[in-house]
Formats: sequence, C-alpha cells, structure tokens
Amino acid sequence: MSETVSQALEIMGKGMLGIFVALVVIMIFVWIMAKIGGSKQQ
Repeated sequence: MSETVSQALEIMGKGMLGIFVALVVIMIFVWIMAKIGGSKQQ
C-alpha cells in the first residue's frame, strides 16, 4: 500500500507543480500585455 501512496503523492506533486507553473506563465503574460497596452494609451 505504501508504494501506491508514494505513486499518488508523486503524481499529485507533479500536478500541483504544473498548475503553479501555468499560473506564473499566465501572470507574466498578463503583465506584459498590460505594459504594452499602457504604453500605447500614453
């Protein structure tokens, strides 16, 4: 059973890392778009 739990924790960890990376990429993209949009309005 401990082997199954360790496999589940490994998969869950990869999933959480993937979600975190996706969030960071989206935040950077939004920041860049805001910079581009802000510079055009001024």
